[in-house]
Amino acid sequence: MTQGAGQGPEAERTATLRDFRVPAYVHETGPYVQHVHPGDVVPPADEAYPEGYTPTQRDLPVINRGDTLQVPVEPAPVPAPAPQPATGPGPLYVVGDVHGYLDELMAALQEQGLIDASGQWCAGTARLWFLGDFTDRGPDGIGVIDLVMRLSAEAAAAGGYCKALMGNHELLLLGAKRFGDTPVNSGAGTATFQAAWLLNGGQKTDMDRLQDHHLQWMARLDAVEEVDGYLLLHSDTTAYLDYGDSIEAVNDTVREALTRNDADEVWDLFRKFTKRFSFRDEGGADAVRSLLDTYGGTRVVHGHSPIPYLLGQVGSEDGEESTGPIVDGPHVYADGLAIAMDGGVTMAGKLLVQQLPLNS
Repeated sequence: MTQGAGQGPEAERTATLRDFRVPAYVHETGPYVQHVHPGDVVPPADEAYPEGYTPTQRDLPVINRGDTLQVPVEPAPVPAPAPQPATGPGPLYVVGDVHGYLDELMAALQEQGLIDASGQWCAGTARLWFLGDFTDRGPDGIGVIDLVMRLSAEAAAAGGYCKALMGNHELLLLGAKRFGDTPVNSGAGTATFQAAWLLNGGQKTDMDRLQDHHLQWMARLDAVEEVDGYLLLHSDTTAYLDYGDSIEAVNDTVREALTRNDADEVWDLFRKFTKRFSFRDEGGADAVRSLLDTYGGTRVVHGHSPIPYLLGQVGSEDGEESTGPIVDGPHVYADGLAIAMDGGVTMAGKLLVQQLPLNS
């Protein structure tokens, strides 16, 4: 578990490699002034962003895993089953962004005693939550979705559960499949889901294998949940507040938007859920509190923004060798109110599977 101080007064902006040498982020999804929430920072006039800028640029740069020192994923030892309480619900686990890295996911789940050597659920009444972003960038996003769907059935049969939240990449893949090259109102010229999906790591093999039951499963995912005092969501943004003043309202609003199947409406949902860094730096704790006060819970647990970017642990663009980011566990920040779970698997970081509460 890592602890880190804020990196500056910025919030909800796209990171580039150069940004971690000169602390100036580019806003990820452009000026969004419909609501201003705690932790949102408006750039000064001399750093204004292009009007209507939307994530038609890569939402975060990816350090190719082949360009970094790779640590082979060793087969995990045969695990002991996850400990089970005498009565009541089983232990609670959360999983950060997977992004198609199926082998790494299987190894991490086995290490925690949630699946056995054959990949079957072996954790009894344990409860497992995925925080979204199953596809794109990595080699087998559809394989990841298939695994999560299968474990959901197996866990339920054993008295536990395996559930998942919607990430911005689920919205992106849904949009690319449904709307393709249909122009959307991005506010900054022509944009399409297809182009944004490809730019942000879309894999042709995933699209070729995508079936109706995968689409239906993604479209029904909740956006927010509260479990054991933890408010679970994908993105470190306050944009959820724009979709309702209760967890049920947010989830209903998101599902209804996807049901209406309007390209512009889905794009707006995608761009808001692509925002990031609301909980860092000055005002970050207040931003977290605004979510907790509205939806309940005592701590937020999120994915989306890789811990190496929250901490500045990334390679340089000057060509010196990098051994990859150093992530040993979740990152606790914002006065201890936020727990970041994206270990940066897309940049040779770590795919995190963590039991809650944290042992601190």
